[in-house]
Amino acid sequence: MLLRKIFDPRKVVSYMRYELLFSTALAILVWVLFVHLEIQGMALPFSIAATLGGALAIFLGFRNNSSYGRWWEARQLWAGIVNSSRVLARLVVTFTDSHSHQANYQKDRSENFKKSLIYKQIAWVHALRLHLRKQENWQEIKPFLSEREFKELMASQNKPNYLQIMMGRQIYTAMADGTLGGFDSFQMEGQLLALANYQGGCERIKNTPLLRQYHFFTLLFLYAFMILLPFCLIGDFHKLGITSMMIPISVFISFVFGTIAKVGEVNEAPFENLRTDVPMTSICNTIERDLRETLGEIELPSIIAPLDGALM
Repeated sequence: MLLRKIFDPRKVVSYMRYELLFSTALAILVWVLFVHLEIQGMALPFSIAATLGGALAIFLGFRNNSSYGRWWEARQLWAGIVNSSRVLARLVVTFTDSHSHQANYQKDRSENFKKSLIYKQIAWVHALRLHLRKQENWQEIKPFLSEREFKELMASQNKPNYLQIMMGRQIYTAMADGTLGGFDSFQMEGQLLALANYQGGCERIKNTPLLRQYHFFTLLFLYAFMILLPFCLIGDFHKLGITSMMIPISVFISFVFGTIAKVGEVNEAPFENLRTDVPMTSICNTIERDLRETLGEIELPSIIAPLDGALM
């Protein structure tokens, strides 16, 4: 997630290098053909570019609005994951400790249950991040699981889902041995259900791209506009006696439309490990710190700071 309000112009140019090179080369070519080869019949009415630009603006507006909606929904899903993770950890601790007066209460067993289940929730958020970004560095979550549990997890296809299965089994084992009691499991299951729904929402965004026809026609109209623009500007600038000014003006207008299109393109996919992503690494770090603190741990992971103006 980008945090800077003002971007480095060099990086912006690098980001848009292909569009800038294309529009610059075309504008120079049109200028050479018009001025030096005197092919003045190539000048087109500006109304053509104006009409196409209006249609392009409609497509860009729809696509950018839809892309931002996807990005914002993804961020809201992860905000829900933060809240449900905190609630689940609180329930685990308070419900387990509330049975300390029972005759069959065993402190070591209860403490191991709290730590194991909350660590599995920490593993779940990291696993979901890796799952969505299609990364394979699963060793990150190994410290939160036993050797047996980690081997079982590695044999599964959908690792976040399997972690929830492991958590569910552990909760009902705790119900059977007296670590939990009453209706404790119902409230914990409610939070597991919420987390499963958040995972499903993230997977829906990940696996369902924005309608491809909007991407195709937006790109088609953009390049059609960039191609026609210098032909539509050259005649008017020639009448004003500043023919050469057509080149920077054409490039600038193409740059503006191209940048708007690029912004919509990158926001469309919020789970691709890009600088414009939902900052899942930072969110996972926050959840891990909060849940470890719930367990009473003092040595917490360092807070992830923005790197080069972006929070990953």
